[in-house]
Amino acid sequence: MGVKLYYTTVTASRTVKSQQAEMMRILDSKSIQYELIDISLGGELRDEMRSKAGDPTAVPPQLFNEDQYCGNYEMFSEAVEADTVEQLLKLA
Repeated sequence: MGVKLYYTTVTASRTVKSQQAEMMRILDSKSIQYELIDISLGGELRDEMRSKAGDPTAVPPQLFNEDQYCGNYEMFSEAVEADTVEQLLKLA
C-alpha cells in the first residue's frame, strides 16, 4: 500500500487527536486506502517519521506515499480546500 498515515494513540493533545480523526475521515470519504502507523508503539517509529519528513520535531499526523513525504495536517487541510488531495498524496 502506498499512502501511510503516521499517527499516535497516546496523546494528551486534543488538537493532535482531532487532526488525526479529520485526516482519517477525509481519506475514508475519498476512498483513499492508507496504512496507519502508530508511533506510540516505539520511539523508532517516531524517529522514522521525523527522518522521512526531514523535521526532527515533526509531530503526528504526517502523510507519506511509501517513503516520500506528502505533508502534515496543515498541508493536507490546504489540499482539501483546493481539491488537490490526490496530487498532495502523489496519487495523480
